[in-house]
Amino acid sequence: MSESCTHNCSTCSSNCSSKEKNSLKEQPHALSNVKNIIAVVSGKGGVGKSIVTSMLAVNMQRLGYKVGILDADITGPSIPKAFGLKAGTGVEGDNNGMIPPTTTSGIDIMSVNLLLEDETRPVVWRGPVIAGAVKQFWTDTIWNDIDYMFIDCPPGTGDVPLTVFQSIPIDGIVIVSSPQELVAMIVEKAANMAEMMEIPVYGLIENMSYVKCPDCGKEIKVFGDSHIDEISEKFGYDLLARIPMDPKLAALVDKGWIEMMNNDYLDAAAEAIVNRTQGKKN
Repeated sequence: MSESCTHNCSTCSSNCSSKEKNSLKEQPHALSNVKNIIAVVSGKGGVGKSIVTSMLAVNMQRLGYKVGILDADITGPSIPKAFGLKAGTGVEGDNNGMIPPTTTSGIDIMSVNLLLEDETRPVVWRGPVIAGAVKQFWTDTIWNDIDYMFIDCPPGTGDVPLTVFQSIPIDGIVIVSSPQELVAMIVEKAANMAEMMEIPVYGLIENMSYVKCPDCGKEIKVFGDSHIDEISEKFGYDLLARIPMDPKLAALVDKGWIEMMNNDYLDAAAEAIVNRTQGKKN
């Protein structure tokens, strides 16, 4: 990239690496306006990535921002359940585009489960079709004045995360982990993928970090000693939060009442993301 680069590849005749990467980006809907996009990823499944996505969205909404969630986990969508949105309802639109349903507190959500008649019906699609659906959630959905969009990516480093990273202008990612050593190793894969794709990592969040005894308040490490500090130090990432195993939080998710959560687990993480995005270059 030359020093005189204007970052407008459409009017540039140079063949630089930035132009090649930007050529893969899909344009959002003409009526969309999304200011900041954060992908929430994990190296493997079962670490609570979707609940972290939901909590971050709720926290950001409580800070006064307009928030949207793009559920890119096509074969395992769980975002609508957490917010009490039913299958087959809520999505409106016509030939001009799709309008995502809005939750009780005002969070816009687009998920494949909102388009199915039965939320238990499996999505049996091959990779290219799944990737195409994710692109359509970005290009065909009218995201109206979104300050922060969170993309709930499926686990791993395969087709869909790659599609998200290449097709959507991601500002940064948050990596979700749990304390097990095996997970710690796989988290490094997600971190290395982020470096390969040249996407900033805003920080790490460790879920299921401990259980607090209701009688004595002692923190019990169910999965053993955490390795998240080692990964944080190795890659120079901020450790944004450690979330305990909380039965009350799990119950709210099961009932679709995540917006009623009453904890401060991700308060600092949300503020850190705001600070990071406000400091980005326009």
